[in-house]
Amino acid sequence: MPVYYFHVVSRKSRAGHARKIEDLEGTECADPCAARVEAIASARDLMAHAILQGWDISSRSIEVYDDDGSVVLTLPFREAINEAE
Repeated sequence: MPVYYFHVVSRKSRAGHARKIEDLEGTECADPCAARVEAIASARDLMAHAILQGWDISSRSIEVYDDDGSVVLTLPFREAINEAE
């Protein structure tokens, strides 16, 4: 099964630099669709923990890479949230 790497990226600072927390281990996923589902679950989990601490990290994103180092998808944290009606 392919391994995907889920790097968390903070928005760019005023200096134009983004901070990236790299996933060095990776996670096995059947395909890019399964990797997207994993990215959504990870974003929700990270946001839930941050909210409990009083932090808003919804401006971050997860960049998903394959074993070749190519970006498979970028998921903004906001896309992991369902809008309440």
